[in-house]
Amino acid sequence: MRAAMIAAVMSGAGAPAVIGNDTVAYIPTQEVLDSRKAFSDDRFGIFIHWGIYSMFGQGEWYLNYGPHADEYAKAAGGFYPANFDAAQWVRDIKESGARYICITSRHHDGFSMFDTAESDYDIVDATPFKRDILKELAEECQKQGISLHFYYSHLDWTRPDYPKGRTGRTTGRPEGKEDWNSYYGFMNRQLKELLTNYGPIRAIWFDGWWDHDEDATPFDWQLEEQYRMIHDIQPGCLVGNNHHQTPFPGEDIQIFERDLPGENTAGLSGQEISRLPLETCNTMNGMWGYKVNDTNYKDSKTLIRYLVKAAGMGANLLMNIGPQPDGQLPEAARDRLKEIGDWMKTYGETIYATEAGPFEARSWGTSTRKGNRLFLHVTAAESEDILIPGDIKIRKAKDFVSGKPVKYTRAGESTVIHLGRIPTETDYVVELEIAD
Repeated sequence: MRAAMIAAVMSGAGAPAVIGNDTVAYIPTQEVLDSRKAFSDDRFGIFIHWGIYSMFGQGEWYLNYGPHADEYAKAAGGFYPANFDAAQWVRDIKESGARYICITSRHHDGFSMFDTAESDYDIVDATPFKRDILKELAEECQKQGISLHFYYSHLDWTRPDYPKGRTGRTTGRPEGKEDWNSYYGFMNRQLKELLTNYGPIRAIWFDGWWDHDEDATPFDWQLEEQYRMIHDIQPGCLVGNNHHQTPFPGEDIQIFERDLPGENTAGLSGQEISRLPLETCNTMNGMWGYKVNDTNYKDSKTLIRYLVKAAGMGANLLMNIGPQPDGQLPEAARDRLKEIGDWMKTYGETIYATEAGPFEARSWGTSTRKGNRLFLHVTAAESEDILIPGDIKIRKAKDFVSGKPVKYTRAGESTVIHLGRIPTETDYVVELEIAD
């Protein structure tokens, strides 16, 4: 039955609205488990939001705020990112210490940033650029040893067959043309293209489930069958969904938007924390897509400390850049990449392939662990002494960079680390050798 459903979707015949008794428990394969571990070990990735919306300089949601889709689509005719250089992008990102890239293959505006047979509304057919930037990026990622993830929007503000949700209501789509089976088939055929024509893809990063989260009758996205299809085509490909819920069956990553796990300052991440690999996505400035007047970039100290805090929670940081319409990464973003990279050259060992430390973040900072090595990341100490809670048996303590011994004493069921000074560095790291 499953094979027949997938074949029907691929042929465009659609799929039943309810899978019903075909639902089975998701048991990840060894390939998925290996990919999950590699993903967690990487700890740091770069998010790329890029599409024809960059030409308006108003961010990736510009179409949602008034323009008619037909007028908006005319921007494709002038989209010619002459300075796009996939090799330079990957070099800059690799130099930052990031180990994977997640790029928007199709955002909510419906424009595909790859050569798809499913629509002419794509970068090869609709623009004078005539180049498949995902193909070029995929080839460079393989050459330079960077893993590649594809963002894919579940919603579409332009296609008449997409059942209207709570966003994109003013784009001029005709009434009475909604056809879920048609749209579902379109999505799955595009996903098959992405997973067939671009080499190994380590993750599909979905977004848009929330467009129907206020429906009176719960909307059936038929995710389980879609997820199964992805795992069938590329057995090691991970599935993540930015739905702001606890993970659904078939998902391999839990995503938090603009917040670290357990935090909810942006109102999008109140869900419980699962045992899946964790990832938090956030911006360098304020927007995801390029916005011409958004030059308020966070400094490298803030970004590094955010990365450290994420690692201290056992989570990855997916840090976003919105490329310019000419295809270049903004200079401010490139500066941050270099500054973070300089820090990672020294301290990457305390971030990569680590797990969360044995205690929650403290006022002075956080911790990461690798076997019997415990790294104390001191980012906000207010005195020369910091308290470590719990019965942690320390064998040695040293300055991570210099290797010089660091003094410590027991204090009841806790330990006091005597730093000898109040650190002023972005992140002062003390390495402890602890008993198993």
